Amino acid sequence: MKKLNVTIDQNSGFCFGVVYAIEMAEDILEELGHLYCLGDIVHNDEEVKRLQAKGLEIISHDDLQTIKDAYVLIRAHGEPPSTYQLAIENNLTLVDASCPVVLKLQNRIKNSYDKGENIYIYGKHGHAEVVGLLGQTNNDAVVFQGIDELDFTNLPPQITLYSQTTKSTDNFYNIKDQLITAGVEVNANDTICRQVSNRDKELRDFAKNFDKIVFVSGTKSSNGKVLYNICKENNPNTYFVSNKAELELDWFQANDTIGICGATSTPMWLMEEVRDELCSF
Repeated sequence: MKKLNVTIDQNSGFCFGVVYAIEMAEDILEELGHLYCLGDIVHNDEEVKRLQAKGLEIISHDDLQTIKDAYVLIRAHGEPPSTYQLAIENNLTLVDASCPVVLKLQNRIKNSYDKGENIYIYGKHGHAEVVGLLGQTNNDAVVFQGIDELDFTNLPPQITLYSQTTKSTDNFYNIKDQLITAGVEVNANDTICRQVSNRDKELRDFAKNFDKIVFVSGTKSSNGKVLYNICKENNPNTYFVSNKAELELDWFQANDTIGICGATSTPMWLMEEVRDELCSF
């Protein structure tokens, strides 16, 4: 026995938007026994499998075209207006679990678009949330993942800047400053969710307190990749796992202190499984 001293970061795990979506899904599944979900309800394979066992069926936007007279969950990332229109045409009952923070951002972007503003969105190309945001502008807004994607010589003199809710606040304000320095008039809207953005600051401190860090996340989670790298920067002895089966005994020495943490899409029950496995070493 290695007698590992294991602690779970109590600030890790689902953000409130994901909790909201999963609770809505579980309520409908308990009542009906089946529910379609448009895309993975959360970017964590283990949690998706748990809900699929209860009757959740993951579908794509292509699948949605042919489904009629059914219940369909919209996950926390939100959806563009075209999805709601299709639901009306196909007589679908939408269980709308869009995160309130995302919905507020969608409304602000729609208002800016209606005013004819030049909208720029700092976000990940193709991300489900960003697709929903773009839909508020009839796909006219400019999405960019980094300042290097912008051609400063062709930028309009005035822009309205928004951000995907899970982006870094530091990066957002750095982008704003660079645009202003380049002579662009920027109407900056800080729409970043603090429950998510504050995780990086909390994890910097958490990671330094242990001999080893085990970061638990699905491989599809953008947030997971970012937070894992933050842990790795602050504690080189950081290991990424998606489940307890990926733990390796030789990572650890006798009496090591181990910190377990995860993404905003990582369920607490999964981190607890990893803890229990480590305690058995």
